Amino acid sequence: MANLDSIFHGLADPTRRAVIARLAQGPAPVSELAAPHAMALPSFLKHLKVLEASGWVESEKSGRVRTCRLRPEAAKTAEDWLGRQRRDWEARLDRLDAFLTDIEDERDTDDA
Repeated sequence: MANLDSIFHGLADPTRRAVIARLAQGPAPVSELAAPHAMALPSFLKHLKVLEASGWVESEKSGRVRTCRLRPEAAKTAEDWLGRQRRDWEARLDRLDAFLTDIEDERDTDDA
């Protein structure tokens, strides 16, 4: 499995995100994946290479057709990391809220 930096690098480009979105619907041949993008096939293949290296996509060749499919492990790794970040920030915000509430309560007590 690719590391987290590589997984997010795979998401860093709109073309690659579009490919991932398409592959979420099911496997597709490279020609179908490349069709909506206004770029030469060699340029598009570089995007697929990044997606494969980052763990988002795997492909197999049958005859002259290379078919790509999404590897859900990459999404799980990214989701797990994001979930941990969200929990950390929610805990920080909860502590900030409690701190501000304490300050407000103290101010109300002093004013009384």
